[in-house]
Amino acid sequence: MTVDLPGLAADTEQRLEWGTDVLRVAIAHGPDTAPRLVALWHVDEGRPDLDGLRRSALPVLEVAVLGDGRHGTSGKRHVDGAAAQRLRLVGIDRERHGDVEALRLQVAEDETGLRAVVHYEAAVGVPVLRSWAEITATAEAVVDHATTGVVSGLGHGARWEDELAVWEAANPWSGEYRWRRSTLAERGLIDVGMVRFGQVGSKNRVSLTSTGAWSTAEHLATGVVEDARTGRMLAWQAETNGAWHAELGDRYDDVYLAVSGPTALEHQWSARLAPGEQFRTVPVHLAVVPGAPAGGTATLERVAAALTAHRRRSRRPHPDHDGLPVVYNDFLNALMSDPTAERVLPLVDAAADLGAEYYVMDAGWYDDEQGGWWDSVGAWRPSVTRFPGGGLAAVLDHVRARGMKAGLWLEPEVVGVRSPVARTLPDAAFFQRDGVRVAEWGRYQLDLRHPAARAHLDTVVDRLVAELDLAYLKLDYNVDTGPGTDAGVGEPVGAGLLGHSRAFLDWVAGVMDRHPGLVVEGCAAGGSRTDAASARTFPIQSLTDQQDYRATPPIAAAAPLVLPPEQAGVWASVDGTMTSEELAFSTTTALLSRVHLAGRIDTLDEAGRAVVRDALTAYRGFRAMLARSTPVWPLGLPGWRDPWVAVGARDGDDVLLAVWRRDDDRPSADALPAVVELPLHGLRVLDVAVVHPSWGGGTVEVVDGRLRLALSGPTAARLLRLRVSAR
Repeated sequence: MTVDLPGLAADTEQRLEWGTDVLRVAIAHGPDTAPRLVALWHVDEGRPDLDGLRRSALPVLEVAVLGDGRHGTSGKRHVDGAAAQRLRLVGIDRERHGDVEALRLQVAEDETGLRAVVHYEAAVGVPVLRSWAEITATAEAVVDHATTGVVSGLGHGARWEDELAVWEAANPWSGEYRWRRSTLAERGLIDVGMVRFGQVGSKNRVSLTSTGAWSTAEHLATGVVEDARTGRMLAWQAETNGAWHAELGDRYDDVYLAVSGPTALEHQWSARLAPGEQFRTVPVHLAVVPGAPAGGTATLERVAAALTAHRRRSRRPHPDHDGLPVVYNDFLNALMSDPTAERVLPLVDAAADLGAEYYVMDAGWYDDEQGGWWDSVGAWRPSVTRFPGGGLAAVLDHVRARGMKAGLWLEPEVVGVRSPVARTLPDAAFFQRDGVRVAEWGRYQLDLRHPAARAHLDTVVDRLVAELDLAYLKLDYNVDTGPGTDAGVGEPVGAGLLGHSRAFLDWVAGVMDRHPGLVVEGCAAGGSRTDAASARTFPIQSLTDQQDYRATPPIAAAAPLVLPPEQAGVWASVDGTMTSEELAFSTTTALLSRVHLAGRIDTLDEAGRAVVRDALTAYRGFRAMLARSTPVWPLGLPGWRDPWVAVGARDGDDVLLAVWRRDDDRPSADALPAVVELPLHGLRVLDVAVVHPSWGGGTVEVVDGRLRLALSGPTAARLLRLRVSAR
């Protein structure tokens, strides 16, 4: 509905309020003002002070045009674009598609000729807003940055430098999902006091920026802003598998959040628009939840529940989301990209004996150079020397004869500099800059916008699936080729990267369209592309390349804030050198996600096989529940070296809880108390049972509705099943 703002004449400014049963937005607009997002709130918070928030409100589309810049302030911040301030609302459309409410705002400004349709979407019952814009121009224009992911008024009325906190996650290779909390002051943004002298604010910002083709190689494209006064949290994620930027800054005594795709300043990006051409901004997702009575971690669990529901309803459907089959992959701590028939066949038999449902042969199956394949890949034809006799097909036939489905690893986006494919495809099929093909670590990068590049990969995949009867493809990406490509025509390199990144996911979707039921796993040097765009496309993603089973629990435990458990592939590396407790520890790490069994499983003795077999049997008994669950963190989000780590999966009154004790790097096992209390925020534990390992061990008890677990030994883990009720 459209209503007048209190105290204003109807022809001066109006307010549009829109939303769902749980999420509301208020937009101010009028003939003399740009349409501005005044507030975004959860209905349980009650209506905010809209009058008080008007001054700091920012346009629904924050955009700057080359030759036009910003107005009223300057600096590195991506707000106050002059073109954004000139936009006027010229049309409104509301629709409903199933349980999704949709709002379209048509905006325009005449000085540069920009036109745009701003899209808002929100599902009933899910407090998450997804937004993006489609921008056109009536005259030639160059856009320097553009996003709908801007929300202001954060910390209104607060001493925001101390009372607003930021949750962000470093995402290093093999140490992914390292969350930390900092106040704005700790991050370097303070109130410099200049608003009272008529200034906009400090001109500064705190920011996260991802450059290059690995979208999450340094930071997750996800974060949370917490208001310490109320516990309220606003979470964001950028829906891109390429470059992105996020920043927090102060304006008129409030704080704004801006999340976008690539920009001119950070990424050598711009959108060059000729009349009639269109650019679609990177979609941004904003989730808002009120503070939970139990405080910080409980509110994070609300954020995770909202984002998990949103991710499930907005992703590409796939039967893998419901089946959660067990995968054995022969890379990690096993063949390490050096498969032969002699080495693979014992692993196939062992995987079948343990209960795996897919056998995925990782890298090296195409190598006839005795390990020298890194810079010669691209043709993707099976080796003729590694699989004598019947060839690779015979090995995969044995996989199927043992009751499993077969899969292969592939790195489709790269072509080795020594590959014949590098000579047969045209230069335009590869990333280029200044007339030179981009090379990184002996590889060229395909540009999936070019028809020859796409036709090459279509031919490769269709041939492999048909000739080898594949049911699974693991798509990896192990080089980051920098800012992008100018496509040989002087295109801004950041625009080339964004174009390829979108074309790659479109190609992946096309593969699954042509091969229904084919499972396609997304991977990029472990978790270097754990982003919202990839999660909407790939049915399953690899979380990490971490090889030490003792270091994997904090990765697996923190990941549910980014990815639903049924899409998160977690290694369970096992071999014959491990004790029963160590085997239970490693298998427990994967049981609340997707089990990626790994390691030299052929070296397990009968007792070791029994431990692993029991873990997979238990998993098959509860995995359907994981696809409905939301995460809980009794001990909070884990630190990298925390001695105790815990994460749970909750479905109503049913909770599966994994708990790990890690004390290997301490002087003695006695340095760590063997007992941990596990508070389930807002929940009372009614009863508890040990699910894995089958021998139980340790002591678990419920005292006054609270859970207490004792574990002996420096490295131990248990998977518990709880029945709970609200406190």
